[in-house]
Amino acid sequence: MFNRVTLGVYEMGSTFKTFSTAMALDTQKVTLTSQFDATVPIVHGQFTISDFHPENRMLTVPEVFVHSSNIGTAKMALAVGMPVQRAYLAKMGLLTPMPSEIREVGTPIVPAHWGELETMTVSYGHGIAVTPLHVAAVSAALVNGGRLMKPTLLKRNPAQVVPFTRVVSEHTSSQMRELLRMVVTQGTGSLADVPGYPVAGKTGTAEKAGAKGYARTALLNSFMGVFPAKNPRYLVLVLLDEPQPTEATKGFATAGWTAAPTAGKVIARIAPMLNVPVTAEDPKKGVPTTMASYEDLH
Repeated sequence: MFNRVTLGVYEMGSTFKTFSTAMALDTQKVTLTSQFDATVPIVHGQFTISDFHPENRMLTVPEVFVHSSNIGTAKMALAVGMPVQRAYLAKMGLLTPMPSEIREVGTPIVPAHWGELETMTVSYGHGIAVTPLHVAAVSAALVNGGRLMKPTLLKRNPAQVVPFTRVVSEHTSSQMRELLRMVVTQGTGSLADVPGYPVAGKTGTAEKAGAKGYARTALLNSFMGVFPAKNPRYLVLVLLDEPQPTEATKGFATAGWTAAPTAGKVIARIAPMLNVPVTAEDPKKGVPTTMASYEDLH
């Protein structure tokens, strides 16, 4: 009985890696050719950070993103450092309510203590909760050239100059468009792709928090997708509350098998209605059909 888009706050899981990767690249402390050791889990006190589908090897930044590696993303965050991480998330508006015409807005839940462990877990969307509106607005900024604009329900005059906050450079935004497209052509978002309407995006599978900790079988799945991939005009954010495995999903309940294909079906229906031109693109080559199950549960 409340607006889940603007008021509900949720741990968004791996969709948060979009923000962390953009931050790391924008600082120039990390480049696309940087490598991070994901051969073994990270042990921090009593906590262990692992990958759902471990590659057990050195990973480049694109590989960290495409394979949705918690280990690699955590190490990228450590390379940037907590002060810079927190400053970027604040600049992106992820630590404060996202303004809109709707008065019913949620306040993000952030770590009370933000140390080394929190720097790592926040990087992959664990221990920080935001609204879906946050995710949509900031994701749009990361692919539109780096400009964060106040989201609105009101149609704007095309001639209107819209104020914005620059959150990343245009170069970083271009890199993120490429990485998000790779997630769909080579990674966990493959079932979101639509012939003629190339999709770029990121999956997220998060365990829901309860009174006794995180429930491994109670998931909040998401897929953030933009299209057309090379010059995005529209963004679709799908959230599924506790999806269940079925025969059609090969027994998986993760976002690559649930939220991603849902987003693809939505885009296939609305793109023609929006008069989005059909794009001729080379067919995908060598994309394993099982890649959609490569999703972390943390």
